[in-house]
Amino acid sequence: MHIPILTDLVVIFGLSLVVLFVCHKFQVPVTVGFIFTGILAGPHVLALVRAIHEVEILAEIGVILLLFTIGVEFSFANLLQIRQSVLVAGPIQVVATCLAGIVLAWQFGRSWGEAIFIGFLLSLSSTAIVLKLLQERAEVDTPHGRTSLGVLIFQDIVIVPMMLFVPLLAGASENIGVSFLVLLLKGLVIVSLVIVSAKYVVPQALYQIARTGNRELFLISIVLICAAVAWVTAQAGLSLALGAFLAGLIVSETEYSHQALGNILPFRDVFASFFFISIGMLLDVNFLLNHQVVIVLLTLGVLLSKAVLAGAAALALKFPLRTSILVGLALCQVGEFSFILSKVGVIKGLFSGDDYQLFLDVTILTMVLTPLVMALAPRTADFILRWPLPQRLKIGSHLTEEIGRSIPTDHLIIVGYGVNGRNLARAAKTGGIPYVIVEMNPETVRREQEGGQPIFYGDATQEEILIHARIKEARIIVVVINDPAATRRIVTLAHRLNPQVYIIVRTRYLQELQPLFELGASDVVPEEFETSVEIFTLVLKKYLVDRNEIERFVTEVRANGYLVLRGISKEVDSFREVGFGLRDFEISTFRLHDGAPLVGKSLAAIELRKKYGVTVLAIRRGVWMLPNPDPDMQLLSNDLLIVMGTPDDICKSVPLFTDRECSLNIVRK
Repeated sequence: MHIPILTDLVVIFGLSLVVLFVCHKFQVPVTVGFIFTGILAGPHVLALVRAIHEVEILAEIGVILLLFTIGVEFSFANLLQIRQSVLVAGPIQVVATCLAGIVLAWQFGRSWGEAIFIGFLLSLSSTAIVLKLLQERAEVDTPHGRTSLGVLIFQDIVIVPMMLFVPLLAGASENIGVSFLVLLLKGLVIVSLVIVSAKYVVPQALYQIARTGNRELFLISIVLICAAVAWVTAQAGLSLALGAFLAGLIVSETEYSHQALGNILPFRDVFASFFFISIGMLLDVNFLLNHQVVIVLLTLGVLLSKAVLAGAAALALKFPLRTSILVGLALCQVGEFSFILSKVGVIKGLFSGDDYQLFLDVTILTMVLTPLVMALAPRTADFILRWPLPQRLKIGSHLTEEIGRSIPTDHLIIVGYGVNGRNLARAAKTGGIPYVIVEMNPETVRREQEGGQPIFYGDATQEEILIHARIKEARIIVVVINDPAATRRIVTLAHRLNPQVYIIVRTRYLQELQPLFELGASDVVPEEFETSVEIFTLVLKKYLVDRNEIERFVTEVRANGYLVLRGISKEVDSFREVGFGLRDFEISTFRLHDGAPLVGKSLAAIELRKKYGVTVLAIRRGVWMLPNPDPDMQLLSNDLLIVMGTPDDICKSVPLFTDRECSLNIVRK
């Protein structure tokens, strides 16, 4: 039995394997590799794929899963924090880009309807590509990542009224006002349902499903939530991607979000690859070669103009110039939803022939170049910041001088006020350590300043900000932000401005460890390794290893730069001779219920140690913990006994504590 889509899947995966392997050798991003796979397999080059429509369906599923995982990793609280990006930067970027596109198209002799339509197309950026790259670079939680996300969310919303206006631009007489009001009402209803579901329905439903312990049932429920919310939003006239993002937000508000994310990630990566492959299939290579000069010039013009306008939108939020540049370069491409809008324009007669193919080729080239542009964005920002520009433009408009004048000497500088920064500030305040906080979320700064925190707004990658925080008089600077590139620059600046300052850096990834030390960091705390250290410490405590030995081991692991955990041949001397003398013993707990043989008797009368080989270490009675209980203490109903003995001895003594026989084979592995 011949199944065309199965043949095409074998071709796509086989070709992807070869192309991605080559891309890996030349350090080309995976996203670009998938797009090149689509170009090769598409109808304009090798024509290996026949079921193009089916591939496009798989691509839509990939976008849905991608936006769903973004929503799961996000939350309603985070969404509220970026509301300015959605409600201010988003409209500024879309309107400004639309106007630029209209002027450009009108100069080339297009009608006003066609010019406005082209402005619509150019104003949209690629949600799928930008968010995937931000995820891969661990920059979703950075200021430029959150701002980019806010603008993209607005774009996903505004595409709906754009599609409603397309018939009007084509000269059709339709009641746009009524359609828009109906759509707005549907949107409000959907948002209300999402809030109710996130607060009441989904957490209870997932709780009941999780209680079953059935992984397949849990996975199906997560997929159902994602698909159902996306389907409802699509039925209301909104985009599937927006619905998937809202579904992720719903799940993010439950305690099952991490499990849901782990289950969905493999499917997301597979289906998302189809999206990038389907984009590559649209590129007409022959048309590109015949019009290469025009296409290249238009592509560069689009990238540059969109980068400037999106960066200006970020500047409107009073972000520093570096953040604004990163936002602009992240949003400089034309997006996948422009394809959807362009198809509507073709149907309505606003696009035809070479114009449509020219748009496709320029759009795809901007997408292909996006990974390279985003990779070069930090260097580009650093280069521009060396220009003789106004300091207020470089450091942003939120800087307050009052904090700077109140900073004492020999103080602690905390860069970033997330969970780690907040905990560090609390500890410093408790310990009477003078400190100052540098943060780039203006709402957080305003709120914490009202609460009395010594915090000010600023981009710590700028020399002026660190000088404002009095880096030259500081004893310690702690960097706890989620932007690896910014972290490296801050370490370099801090070390140059004050070679004596002690620099502590929190990083998420192993590959950042050595570069940060080379740049001047005094201590680097990798989250991956600290988690391993904490887990291993708990394991050693369970084996009842001497506490001093554990602390000495942990100290030596950290002092050696985590070499033993990095797989480098470095043995930890303090731990070579540690033995696990109590490895044959088990510590268990038993609750004495009414009717248990021990209730009303004393430990001396029972002779547990002599007759059964079991020792009572402690008794928990109500809220009190009674260690080393007196032998004459009478045991009461509901006492919790903590006992130690061999697995066999504990098993034999079970009938004394309960009215049941031992039904478990306790074996020490």
